[in-house]
Amino acid sequence: MAVTDSPYQAFEQPKDPGPSEARSVRDRVVPPMRGSVLWGWIGPLLVTLFGGILRFLQLGDPKAVVFDETYYMKDAFSLITHGVEHVTIKDADKTIMSGGTDIWQACGQQIDKCASYVVHPPLGKWMIGAGEWIFGLNPFGWRFAAALIGTLSILILARVARRMTRSTLLGCFAGLLLALDGLHFVLSRTALLDIFLMFWVLAAFACLVADRDQARERLVTWYEHSPVSVYGPSLGIRWWRIAAGVCLAFAMSVKWSGLAFLVAFAAMSLLWDAGARRALGLRRPYVGAFNKDLPQATLAFGVVPFVAYMATWIGWFATATGYGRNWDQATSSGNPLFFLVDSMRSWIHYQWQVFTFHSGLETPHNYMSEPWSWPLLLRPVAFYYEGKKGGCGATDCSEAVLGVGTPVIWFGALAALVALIAWYVSSRDWRAGAVLLSYAMGWLPWFYFAIADNRTMFLFYAMPMVPFMVLAITLCAGLLIGPATPTASGAMPLRRTVGAAVVGAFTLLALINFWWLHPVLTGELLSYTEWKARMLFEKRWI
Repeated sequence: MAVTDSPYQAFEQPKDPGPSEARSVRDRVVPPMRGSVLWGWIGPLLVTLFGGILRFLQLGDPKAVVFDETYYMKDAFSLITHGVEHVTIKDADKTIMSGGTDIWQACGQQIDKCASYVVHPPLGKWMIGAGEWIFGLNPFGWRFAAALIGTLSILILARVARRMTRSTLLGCFAGLLLALDGLHFVLSRTALLDIFLMFWVLAAFACLVADRDQARERLVTWYEHSPVSVYGPSLGIRWWRIAAGVCLAFAMSVKWSGLAFLVAFAAMSLLWDAGARRALGLRRPYVGAFNKDLPQATLAFGVVPFVAYMATWIGWFATATGYGRNWDQATSSGNPLFFLVDSMRSWIHYQWQVFTFHSGLETPHNYMSEPWSWPLLLRPVAFYYEGKKGGCGATDCSEAVLGVGTPVIWFGALAALVALIAWYVSSRDWRAGAVLLSYAMGWLPWFYFAIADNRTMFLFYAMPMVPFMVLAITLCAGLLIGPATPTASGAMPLRRTVGAAVVGAFTLLALINFWWLHPVLTGELLSYTEWKARMLFEKRWI
């Protein structure tokens, strides 16, 4: 695995490249994927199976409404029942846990007067609702989609890490670390929105990495068969980039914080285009990217996301009972054009109300935290806690679900991110730059809200950062192990042996750390002493 390849070295393009030279250009601009294609799927799928078993095992426990599930599972059920979110009756949690499902019965015949003011777009709740539609309004049903999406994200990360490093082993390493992260694990077993936001961001990133390879492949093919050009060719329809635009729209349709990734990924993709043209030796690579790639990028990152985002609001537009819908006013003239314009006016007013709500959200909470503290895991969130008398071999017992990352992985990621900064400054390697940018977009915007709005925030808002923390560790693992080039005697060099031992030890520590935390991530019944022993920073974790 040669993680140190850099495709940004410029060179002069010959007027008539010969076959051997064309091959070297192809290898440099589009490094070949090493190893078996079959194992490139089998390995990540096995890791995904392992992560999926962890997430689905006893998914219905605790048999209670956990933390903010009380909002999202009800909104989700309302969406699949009525197409929009509606106000729920008092004590609905008790009604649901006792087997009742008609939680809107208090509205009676006045369902249009029960419109609920919700402050997040609907897609994440539609996804939660899909599980409720299949399995019913119960803990397993409303957590099913989160567990499925969390499991699929392991596969996506393993595959994208394989593509970035050209190593199946490192791809599996990345997937395993994500499977063992405590915060990812807990959010994969809880009906909150952040796991869905993370999934769509990661899916968009994976699509763009695939698009990068495909675009470079097309450029090299043009280089091998076409005359010299100052700007280079247009690259045709780039379906992977369009798919990335859809995924980014879906990220914003879960939470608006996905917008930061849309802007950053659009800029990153265009810079990759310019870098590819520069790698071929074209004299005007940036002008070429502007002329040839920007028009389709505008489609992929502008038009497509807008259409996809609006499509997720179809329930609000198609029904008369959504919050702020003004259906009677929109249909009063009988003019379809007026209906469309007035509906958009109502929708925009609703979005503005949501924006002002988030800007002024300052309600104190026992588990709130500042973004600077997230990488240090200083204030996790107690999603669920219940003290019990007896049943655990001790007088005082505890059941807890603590939303916290695996410390070995999070603290290891801090060191890896520092190493990536040094690596990027010294080499301008695109992988280091992409991971650093993605991590920053999941973290730095929250500093603005912390300073300007004093907004109430929680550790689990950092969920979109986690895959890129794992990628940072994976890239550094590749650097430690080094390329697979044997010495003259046929043996692997000492660096590779030592590097593999270090990476293996880190993986083992992550596994042990996750195993140690597992009881307080799943609500397992423990003695109070055993529960307290797992609180790494006692004054901050309790």
